[in-house]
Amino acid sequence: MIYGITLILLSIIAVPSLILSKKPNAKELLEKVEPYQGWIGIIFCFWGIWGIVSAVLNMGWIASAPIWWATLAAGSLVEACLGFLLGFPLINKLFLSESVKAREKAVRIREKVAPKQGALGILGLIVGAWMIIASFLYAVA
Repeated sequence: MIYGITLILLSIIAVPSLILSKKPNAKELLEKVEPYQGWIGIIFCFWGIWGIVSAVLNMGWIASAPIWWATLAAGSLVEACLGFLLGFPLINKLFLSESVKAREKAVRIREKVAPKQGALGILGLIVGAWMIIASFLYAVA
């Protein structure tokens, strides 16, 4: 259930990026939110990766609870991807700040990624809600 709750929270953070990407002053607004989004994104990326690792380590659940295992794996994958997308600007600042070419390329990538981040955020809301429901229906004790 905790994965579903965290995925919903992460998705709520990611969805406004879709709306802001269509506004003329989106760049200014995204830059104000960027430091917080980055750290939250990096933390949730690792949380999602841990969920993927957990799903791989618990492959035995496929026989006893295949729906729960698939739910955990899918939700963790969405969470890791969303976390990476939200953390990308901070990664850009921390690791690419000295290279002008790399920074320009990262800005172009960010322009392409912003709409996908919103769509993935909406998917995250759906998968997160299903994870909460599935945790009651199919969870392995």
